[in-house]
Amino acid sequence: MKTRDNLVRLKQFQVNEKRRQLSQLDMMIAEFERMASELDLQIAAEEKKAGITDTNHFAYPTFAKAARQRRDNLYNSQQDLLQQKNLAETILSEAEAELSKAEALESRDAKNRDGDAGLRSAMIG
Repeated sequence: MKTRDNLVRLKQFQVNEKRRQLSQLDMMIAEFERMASELDLQIAAEEKKAGITDTNHFAYPTFAKAARQRRDNLYNSQQDLLQQKNLAETILSEAEAELSKAEALESRDAKNRDGDAGLRSAMIG
């Protein structure tokens, strides 16, 4: 059946799209981690240069304060992305299950078509 073939292709496309989205989320999470690590190094260097590590000290470097805020924002964004990733993984597994159901239906229909064709040729011959 042509409609089953189209259904399988649609489900395969959906699975591939979900995998691509999951891959993008992984890349973004890794990039945020890298950026946060760089900010940690910059914060440590600035604190060492100033000789002050107490964030409440009046002479604490302004750059270090700003870098800490950016780093914290990155960590918050990373946590949000992790939640999105968990949701995307759930959606992907559901899409993969739908794909396997569609493939099973397609293979069953193909067997039925092949069986019907063999029966017809036996009746004719």
